[in-house]
Amino acid sequence: MKPEKKLLSDQFILTPFFTGEPVPAFNELVEEGWKIVDPALPKEDQQARMDIIHEGIAKETEAALNGNKRPVHIMGDCCCTIGVVAGLQRAEQDFTFLWFDSHGDFNNWETSPSGFLGGMPLAMMVGIGEQRLTKAVKLKTLPEDQVWLSDGRDLDPGELQLLEKSNVHWIKDPLTLLDGNWPAGPLYVHFDSDVLPTDQVPAMRYPVAGGRRADEWQSLFQQLAASGQVVATSMTAWYPSLDKDGKTAEICLETYRTLIG
Repeated sequence: MKPEKKLLSDQFILTPFFTGEPVPAFNELVEEGWKIVDPALPKEDQQARMDIIHEGIAKETEAALNGNKRPVHIMGDCCCTIGVVAGLQRAEQDFTFLWFDSHGDFNNWETSPSGFLGGMPLAMMVGIGEQRLTKAVKLKTLPEDQVWLSDGRDLDPGELQLLEKSNVHWIKDPLTLLDGNWPAGPLYVHFDSDVLPTDQVPAMRYPVAGGRRADEWQSLFQQLAASGQVVATSMTAWYPSLDKDGKTAEICLETYRTLIG
């Protein structure tokens, strides 16, 4: 690995897509200096489009790190983290992957009732199940014990079995991570905003009952930010067409800002 660099500033990177389909409403978030992953896409199959998107994410992530900037991603689906991990690896950035999500995203084709690719990326990255998306960006398989999943309160039965057989660290209550009870060393932190309770953030594609409230997440994220360990972040965003009053966006972004620090 390269010697550790001092990251001088944040590079915001927006990927306005959901599993290969454009979500133009996300472009309203863009501010000066942001990068946008918005490649021309062919009319091929879904995974072909996602491969191109993830390659764009990987390049922007690598470029940010090589420019002594911290990549800060906002994205439409969790599969986009494949591109972030590939970019971190290309920049030779060591890290532990800290993944906050109400789902496990640990399915494969056999365990998934729906066959939804967005429910598989964490499993893909540790070498389980579908591997086309990881191979397309030349992602090196992550050691399972390098991955920490927190929350995961909504798991399919087969997904639960896969997770329990793995060496992934599963922390069911994220608040047990308070006061520095997380891994030492550099961290890539992924925040799927569906961890927030549905009464606070109703505009979610796949809402899950329960969950820690925004102020509790903010307390945890403030401590993570203060640790100085976070070398990359990403947030999977809300469903814009459902967010009629903008409140879901407001709470998600406010919570994410505490992680960025």
